[in-house]
Amino acid sequence: MTVRLAVLASGAGTNLQAILDAQSEGVLSSTTVAVMSDRIDAGALVRARESGVKAIAVPKNSGEDRRAYDQRLADTLEPLSPDVIVLAGWMRILSMAFLARFPGRVINIHPALPGEFPGTHAIERALQSHQRLGLRRTGVMVHYVPDEDVDAGPVIASTEVVIEPGDSVQTLTARVHDAEHQILVKALQILEPEAAPGVSDDEPSPARRAWS
Repeated sequence: MTVRLAVLASGAGTNLQAILDAQSEGVLSSTTVAVMSDRIDAGALVRARESGVKAIAVPKNSGEDRRAYDQRLADTLEPLSPDVIVLAGWMRILSMAFLARFPGRVINIHPALPGEFPGTHAIERALQSHQRLGLRRTGVMVHYVPDEDVDAGPVIASTEVVIEPGDSVQTLTARVHDAEHQILVKALQILEPEAAPGVSDDEPSPARRAWS
C-alpha cells in the first residue's frame, strides 16, 4: 500500500514542492494526503491547492496555549491517517500533546548538521562562524522528532554544504535550500519501505539512524 504523507509548513513551501515534484515524477512512491499550516496565507497552502492536495489552515486561536493548540492540530490531522508527518519549514515547536499521538512518525528538516546550530537562524549563525572562526561547511539534516528537544532527534539523513569565501546570507541560503530539497527526498526514499502500512514504526531502526 502507498505511504501517506502529511506535510506541516509555515512558509513558502519550497520543500513541500520538492516532495510533490518527486511524487509526480515517480521518484517517490508515497502520496501527500494533506498540507497543514499555522498561517492562513502560507505559500505552502497555495502550492498544495495547485497540486490538488488537501490544504488545511490551523491558525492559533487568541488566548490558546501551546498544548491546547497542539491537541487541536493532532485532532485535525489524525483522521487523515498519515504514515509519516513531515515538518517542512514548520515554525512551531511541537509539544508532546501532538508528538505522543504520532510516535515514530514525525520527521523534521533542519538547515544545519547534527549537533550544530539548533533552532532558528541556523544559516546566518553558520555564516557568522565562518566569518569569525573559519568554519568551512554547514549542512542539512532530516531527523526524527520524538520529543520537545529542538533539532536533536535521531538522524535519518544529512549532507554537507560548503561555505564559500565571500558568501552572503543570500548565496549560502540558496545552496542550503537546494541541499534541503535533495536530502528530504532521499530521506523519504529511505523511510517509504519501513513506513508502509502494516510495518511497525514505533522506533527508528539502527539503519535509519546511521545513514548519512
